[in-house]
Amino acid sequence: MPHESRTPLTRLDPNAPLVLDTRALSRQPGSSREMRLSVPAPEDFGVEMVGVPEGAAIELDLRLEAVLEGVLVTGTATVPLEGECARCLDPIASTFEADFQELFVYPDTRSGGNAEDDELRLEDDLIDLEPVLRDAVLLALPLSPLCRDDCPGLCAECGARLADDPDHHHDVADPRWAALQDLAGELSPEPPEGGRGDSGPRGSVDQQGKQEG
Repeated sequence: MPHESRTPLTRLDPNAPLVLDTRALSRQPGSSREMRLSVPAPEDFGVEMVGVPEGAAIELDLRLEAVLEGVLVTGTATVPLEGECARCLDPIASTFEADFQELFVYPDTRSGGNAEDDELRLEDDLIDLEPVLRDAVLLALPLSPLCRDDCPGLCAECGARLADDPDHHHDVADPRWAALQDLAGELSPEPPEGGRGDSGPRGSVDQQGKQEG
């Protein structure tokens, strides 16, 4: 009966920007390491209306600490954001900070062997920080970002930007008078087809009468 291989089908790339090497901690509980990194943002790093441009610099302030179960990673990510306002659709740009903390368990310990599917593990003393960073940043991003808190948005009638013209409005007839206006249009008299009544065949008759007289 063949033995089941414990070698993972995919291994982490130690040269990947968000893969960290923890061998300097020597798996000694209490040992720690602090580092500051600048890494390029991966693709699709955002939500529908705002996100981090692919390749933009993400600044990481990290602390790696060895514990009995694995390596505890605590950090802050500073990311540049680009998107559009959910009300006026103007482009927006800002800087966002997200804090995170995650435990990566050793795969060869009892806790690592019984780890749940949603728990993260070390692979050959390497840590993949990307899923942690995605959760920390994406879950904190607003689904409806605003260029400013009191953005008035766009006119529902013509789409004009209301911030440019605070007095912008459209005259709307009172719907309670709409039926009367329609009725007035139906009852208005129509002018005769021949124009005024005193200029027509009558004039020719009078002229003829004078001739007969």
